[in-house]
Amino acid sequence: MSHETGEGTSPQAPSVEDDDPQPATYWDLSKAVLYREFLLFVRYPANAIGGIVISLFFFGLLFYGGQMLAGQALTDSIEGIIVGYFLWTLAVGAYSSLSNDIGSEVQWGTLERHFMTPFGFAPVALAKGVAKVIRTFVTSIVVLAVMLVLTGTTLQLNVLTIVVVATLSIASVLGLGFAAGGITVLYKQVGNWLNLLQFSFILLISAPAFGLGWARFLPLVQGSALLQRTMIAGTRLWEFPLLDLAVLVGVAVGYLLGGYLVFQFTTKRARKLGVLGDY
Repeated sequence: MSHETGEGTSPQAPSVEDDDPQPATYWDLSKAVLYREFLLFVRYPANAIGGIVISLFFFGLLFYGGQMLAGQALTDSIEGIIVGYFLWTLAVGAYSSLSNDIGSEVQWGTLERHFMTPFGFAPVALAKGVAKVIRTFVTSIVVLAVMLVLTGTTLQLNVLTIVVVATLSIASVLGLGFAAGGITVLYKQVGNWLNLLQFSFILLISAPAFGLGWARFLPLVQGSALLQRTMIAGTRLWEFPLLDLAVLVGVAVGYLLGGYLVFQFTTKRARKLGVLGDY
């Protein structure tokens, strides 16, 4: 006679499907890359502080040396110099985050592992670049605060407008970093040429002062103009003309997409030539 009590029944075996590992998502990739960048920042504070000190050192040379040479002329334009230098530190961080990081992967011989990820190399490189841009934002804000204290200058710090304008401004530089990284994969030793591009950012950031209308379609130019108006005149994001914002967004998307396509082409070319892992 059978008993209907559950005492003798065996527990239900777990489903095989429940034990299957879930595929990684882009959210998982983003968290892992951000956590990696956080660990690098925390575990190597001397390097992080060194970057801030170097940025302040060059600004000190620019400010105090300029005061000796230009005097009141420099003091009258110090707000624009601080804003431009702030944007330049962001741009250099965004550009070097991709180009230098990919160059390091080439030298270390770890480049092929990125192609073996389920995401592909380009999304991983972009995620690492965005993470480094966030880190650069943190360090650049510290540099900006110290610059304001040293010079006794007051700026209009509308956080929302500054973050949106600065992010769109350096998005075009990320595109240049993508293209530079792809060229590094293909030709390896081109670091001197790529580093030279960083100094051209100074001309691009200064371009709005020359009043060249066509120049705003170049990286950083439109962003520099809007950031100056935001941090000096206090213009809010919704107060900008729609055309100015459209140009800013178009330049950001255009150069980022163009750099991505160059990166895809050069890496495919390197794989076709069999020089992906060579150095």
